[in-house]
Amino acid sequence: METTIGYLAAFCTTIAFIPQAIKVYKSKHTKDISMGMFLLMNAGLIFWLIYGIMIFSYPIIWANAVTIIFAFYILIMKIKIDFLSTLKDKKS
Repeated sequence: METTIGYLAAFCTTIAFIPQAIKVYKSKHTKDISMGMFLLMNAGLIFWLIYGIMIFSYPIIWANAVTIIFAFYILIMKIKIDFLSTLKDKKS
């Protein structure tokens, strides 16, 4: 029963990032996303992944490995769209 609950939680938290990743992909807009929150979220995901590996918990490993992909995509787009474009505009 614990493993089933773990997989359900993993599924829900992982899937939760997909709409935001799709929205960023389509709109190329990230101004409303907090950089601090996403840096902390990505750090937390990395620590959860390490923890899951250390205790051999497949729901934790699976959820965080997949979620890292979506969260890093959003973070990279945030940096690219907000910060790099601002630097580029200042040079022009």
